[in-house]
Amino acid sequence: MSWTEKSIAAWFKSRFVILSLALLTTLFLGWQATHLAVDAGLTKRLPTSHPYIKTFLKYQDEFGGANRVLIVLSTTDKNIYSAKFLDSLQKVTQDVFYIPGINRSQVQSLFTPNVRFIEVTEEGFAGGNVVPDNYDGSAASVKIVQEQVGKSGIIGRLVANNETAAMIRAELQEINPATGKALDYQEVAQQLESLRAKYETKDIKVHIIGFAKVMGDIADGAKLVGLYFIVAVILIGLLLFWYSKSWTLTVITLTTSLVAVLWQLGLLVVFGFGIDPMSILVPFLVFAIAISHGVQIINAFKISRVEKSSLDSAQLALKSLLIPGGAALLSDAVGFLTLLFIDIAMIREIAITAALGVAVVIVVQLGLLPLILPQVKRDFAIAYDASGSRFWSILSAPAALPWAGRVVIIAVVLFAAGIWKGKDLTIGDQQAGVPELRPEARYNVDANFIANNFAVGVDVLVVIAETIQDGCVDPRVMDRLDKFQWQLGNQVGVHSVMALPGISKQIYAGYNEGDLKWQVIPQDSASLAQTLTYIDTNTGLLNRSCNAIPFYIFTTDHRAKTINHLVEKIENISKTLESKGCNSAETCAANPEQEPEVRFRLASGNVGVMAATNDSVEAAQWPMLIYVYLAVGILCWISVRSWAATLCVILPLALVSVLANALMALLEIGLTVVTLPVVALGVGIGVDYGIYILSRFQIEWAQRPSLVAAYKASLKHTGAAVLLTGLALTFAVSTWIVSPLKFQADMGILLTFMFFMNMLGAVVVLPALLCFCEQWGWIKRPRIESSAVAS
Repeated sequence: MSWTEKSIAAWFKSRFVILSLALLTTLFLGWQATHLAVDAGLTKRLPTSHPYIKTFLKYQDEFGGANRVLIVLSTTDKNIYSAKFLDSLQKVTQDVFYIPGINRSQVQSLFTPNVRFIEVTEEGFAGGNVVPDNYDGSAASVKIVQEQVGKSGIIGRLVANNETAAMIRAELQEINPATGKALDYQEVAQQLESLRAKYETKDIKVHIIGFAKVMGDIADGAKLVGLYFIVAVILIGLLLFWYSKSWTLTVITLTTSLVAVLWQLGLLVVFGFGIDPMSILVPFLVFAIAISHGVQIINAFKISRVEKSSLDSAQLALKSLLIPGGAALLSDAVGFLTLLFIDIAMIREIAITAALGVAVVIVVQLGLLPLILPQVKRDFAIAYDASGSRFWSILSAPAALPWAGRVVIIAVVLFAAGIWKGKDLTIGDQQAGVPELRPEARYNVDANFIANNFAVGVDVLVVIAETIQDGCVDPRVMDRLDKFQWQLGNQVGVHSVMALPGISKQIYAGYNEGDLKWQVIPQDSASLAQTLTYIDTNTGLLNRSCNAIPFYIFTTDHRAKTINHLVEKIENISKTLESKGCNSAETCAANPEQEPEVRFRLASGNVGVMAATNDSVEAAQWPMLIYVYLAVGILCWISVRSWAATLCVILPLALVSVLANALMALLEIGLTVVTLPVVALGVGIGVDYGIYILSRFQIEWAQRPSLVAAYKASLKHTGAAVLLTGLALTFAVSTWIVSPLKFQADMGILLTFMFFMNMLGAVVVLPALLCFCEQWGWIKRPRIESSAVAS
């Protein structure tokens, strides 16, 4: 008796103790799973080592970050200047201050003191709050507000272009200062939605956008994921019963697969993790992997059960599948862990969550499921040798010429077509709204309304100009910044640009009776300093040292094409306008002939974050695929001990990956932090099919007269379970296509395609490649020990 056989015998001898401990573990982890919380956060989506994000983090306290909330009140009246509308705006502004995590110093509205107006009078400049302190809602005070809005230059920014809507802008902090804990985005989203319910009437509409609202809407839509999960379990259960003809085996397989998911969720809590709304699909993928391996176990058990006892059949099932099943699951886990190389916390969490789930599947499906099977009575029928002989003959045709050649030619043509179409795959978002939600979702409707009615738009790219201390009162510095702003404003994809040079020029013209010819940068420091007198640091146009000046570039959208175009243009403009002269006020004073140093740093704002994320995704795409296939290839070789046979498993997976890229390009699904992990997850799940078929094929080939006969026997034994699993999972994830969450619908399309095509690749392309490898002498008939043949 071999060491493996002795270990399996000892494992089964202790099965009642092991199953009792497993039951206690299930109860404990099930209780832990009830404490699993949604863990969303903007910083989790940031590639923190990217230079753009370093700029973002450095200046987010002074100039705000990408975690904005915009609340817009619109009216059906001719304009916003009515006591009723302004009263609602004032109350909403006050309520916003008390939303958890709001940075109160950066809230902007007509009713906040950091929104001011400046006007030229006979005595000089005068200014004040747009809404005066003595505002009382009377017709006279409303009239004053209307006049001062016109003087403030905020039309298009805080007031709509047609003056029928007004905006409240706020910034959220990642840590709730009241609790010292991570911000609960669901709570924030609920409070934002309560504002809508409280203040929206037939005359006043409330529009809300921002990262927190996106997370709230996704979390609301994710509540339906449980329903889709139940539908998937039912569909898979029906197909399992149709195949096994046993309710007992069906219930056992489903139960152990669900236990694997329960353990995974419970362990996440034990290890201090939550679950991100974007990773809510990972538990289903773990369930899919568990089903795939569970079906193989019960399939092997069924076949052995014809002649052997339940205990012997369960032991033989574990023995025959321990190596291929273990190799396949380790391939899954290592494939998922390659996502750790991507410097984005959310993707790393997905990697850990998925790998943890696979580890649980190893324990539950390869460790515990065989221990349960000895208790199963034979309530099923087997017709192994006779059933579907014509079907198996047709399906095994690619294992011999000429069908092998035809299949390979078709695969090569599809591969070439996939490469050709896949080159159109875009890194980043492909639609103007939030891609995680459908275009008709309330959030995207609100975003579209704001974009159409405000000059600033909803997407902003912030470039920071770094210079010497008090550089904003140096005419040489401001001249460069002015040229930079002018060139930015003339780029395709730019809605408008707001920055200190433009404001300074307007004020200087105001000092000269508003004459447009004086709308220039003053060429002496005293005059320049005078134009900045009324611009406070809380406006976000400069910092206290006056050595960092932000440029707010409001873009027409955040499509990848727009972002790539603007980033390229900004980098080119920066090269021509940057100066590498003196780098401090003291050295500049000592060397007046030198230009002060000016550097332009990308980037902040939500578009800046997207640009950095897109860069990271693009940089990680190919290394991640290489790591995935290398890891899968090595573990596959350990299982089959043949590089040629390993390639026969890997090449169909590569074909599916290429075709998946082409499908994404065809459907205009961009490669993002949401879709990128699907590539690795799809490869990991797909390799299971090939390893199981190949491992059985090696056993059958040792005792069959030809490769095609061996493959036909392998299909009857293992291929049937592969077909069942592939079809069951394909049907299950296809239900996601009607999800209200667009990203789940997109994942449904991609996973439906990958599940089905990986199954097809393993069943059809794999034998064709084996046929050619035999013809060329790359693989030879294996010698299998008699004990292995018997199993």
